[in-house]
Amino acid sequence: DLAKLVPEARIAVAHGQMPEAALEQVVVDFWEKKFDVLVSTTIIETGIDIPNANTLIIDRAEHFGLSQLHQIRGRVGRSRERAYAYFFYDPSKPLSETSHDRLATIAQNNELGAGIQVALKDLEIRGAGNLLGGEQSGHIAGVGFDLYLRMIGEAVSEFKGIKLDAPAELKLEIPIDAHIPDTYLDSERLRLEAYHKLSAASGESSSKENLVAILSELEDRYGTAPEQVRNLLEVTELRQIANRIGLKDVNLLTSVARITPIDLTESEQVKLSRDYLGLKYLQSAKTLQLPIPKSENGETVSGQMLVDFAREVFEVIANLQREEEVNDKN
Repeated sequence: DLAKLVPEARIAVAHGQMPEAALEQVVVDFWEKKFDVLVSTTIIETGIDIPNANTLIIDRAEHFGLSQLHQIRGRVGRSRERAYAYFFYDPSKPLSETSHDRLATIAQNNELGAGIQVALKDLEIRGAGNLLGGEQSGHIAGVGFDLYLRMIGEAVSEFKGIKLDAPAELKLEIPIDAHIPDTYLDSERLRLEAYHKLSAASGESSSKENLVAILSELEDRYGTAPEQVRNLLEVTELRQIANRIGLKDVNLLTSVARITPIDLTESEQVKLSRDYLGLKYLQSAKTLQLPIPKSENGETVSGQMLVDFAREVFEVIANLQREEEVNDKN
């Protein structure tokens, strides 16, 4: 087909099924300008240096990996002559999100030394692999970049024989359906991005306004959020408050809520016991236990009512802490 389109062009073919000597001769002849066009497979991806090659055309570029595209593009423009690289894809089929990201990255990073930016984008798209196994791909967002760095740091410290005290993280257990369903957001990468934003918004320095902004962004892009997503935002708000008041373990799975750690004076215990009948405070374990309210049918509340109960308790604890700070200052 190419010979019919450009009959005056001298065309050579190179592929991995050719004998080594024949393949080498084709490349040498092309380097010596005995051919005008070299039709090849990805075998020319590395190790080929032909300074006079100034035009590259890749067919079905959507099937190539980002590092492959970058390496193959590097086969042209290896001298002072201006070079051109054209990436074609099948117009009859829609590009997948990943393929679009790859081609967009190649188009945007065309300056000398852009390899590091391409590599970082490839890491973001393809993933860093399984840190605890042998897989060579997988989303780094699955663990989060901060956790990734921390795990690497812990591994290095262990290798050096340095013992580290692991910081305690909040453990919040609540029986509620809180997640982003794939029926709402079918892209795994986008779901992971949303989870990452929510995780970042659960810290003590974040506020409810951050969550409102995230919900607004989700609904603006993907439509009205289902109940599971709204539940997830409610739970994230609980994590915000719990982190703010220094809680590390909150268990709401049974009929009795257990909250740890919390320091209560005798007067504070009396105040709480007036509002929450059946309250128990284990001073040695710094654990607060209080019965979860029951609904009209006698069952322990769940869903939104349980979230509201937890928020109320957290706010009461926060108020006690503020009062204690004021008393300490006086």
